[in-house]
Amino acid sequence: MSNKIYFTPGPTQLFYTFEEHFKRALALDIISISHRSSTFIKIVEETTEALKELLELPAGYDIYYLNSANEVWDRIIQNLVDESSHHFANGAFSKKFYDFALAHHKSSSVTEVEDGAIFSDWNIPEKAELIGITKNETSIGFTTTEKELANFREENPDKLIALDIVSAAPSLPIDFSKIDTAYFSVQKAFGLPPGLGVWIVNEKCHEVAQKRATKTSLGSYRSLPNLKKFGDKHQTPETPNMLAIYLLGKIANDMIQVGLKKLRNDTIYKATILNQAIESHESLNHFVASKEHRSKTTIVADAKDPSKILSFFEKKGIILGSGYGIHKKNHIRIANFPTHSKESVEMLCDLLKDIE
Repeated sequence: MSNKIYFTPGPTQLFYTFEEHFKRALALDIISISHRSSTFIKIVEETTEALKELLELPAGYDIYYLNSANEVWDRIIQNLVDESSHHFANGAFSKKFYDFALAHHKSSSVTEVEDGAIFSDWNIPEKAELIGITKNETSIGFTTTEKELANFREENPDKLIALDIVSAAPSLPIDFSKIDTAYFSVQKAFGLPPGLGVWIVNEKCHEVAQKRATKTSLGSYRSLPNLKKFGDKHQTPETPNMLAIYLLGKIANDMIQVGLKKLRNDTIYKATILNQAIESHESLNHFVASKEHRSKTTIVADAKDPSKILSFFEKKGIILGSGYGIHKKNHIRIANFPTHSKESVEMLCDLLKDIE
């Protein structure tokens, strides 16, 4: 494996047990076995159970395996929205979910803020059937608080709530009982190669999809009813990314062994010293002004000369993330996932002091 350390927000540094599990997967011919075999059915079952334990999912939630979080946007709109959804957008990724809804010809609406601002208007149109929220907006380093999510559920008991947990799970606490569906891709906090998306849905989502299926098409083989049909047997409708599902289960179990409390306490510690390093550096400033809304997993700073900082660290074998989209030329982004050790983050903070 490379001697470089990747603090990019995804793909990111591979989880430190990845190579061991990858070699084991090759030895077991995981890539070549039938996706209908008892061996692979057991792999899907074990991966699903590990994720449910790691994420502390309540009873009544199912897990399905797709290609990416982007695909989940499609499936959510196809399966769960008749006419309209409402989206809270404060960055590139939350805005893309809204764009996907429009692409499916829904009369969806959006509440949008810019420049790391806090949402002041939480009103949701009555016609909206589903609310799209992002737990951790990777493009700008903004986190929606658990209190805000709880308020959503309390004020909108009859609407479906879809939560983007792409760079949040499992590093940040999430009360899944307050939401109906969530999704992530594995190349961020799980430290895996890209190519697998995970979709979490509750019974209410299944009911909505089954009702919609009686009057319209929900797409093809990856409609929610079809995913459930196969998922109940620990299978997938098609030949999936079997290697990624195997590796995800192994790494989820490694994280369980580390302990969720330690994993999250380490995340807080690393975010704290990264934030202190930004605050003490004269050419860096936090992009998100509100302290409670600053991401602990994607640290984003305004920089006077981002290219200088990125180049400095690259020469040291440390790859930081550049800004995303419209912020590409004025931001740096630093991932803080379970694969990033406390020692490597401490080293990063020490090196940052050497940049004038």
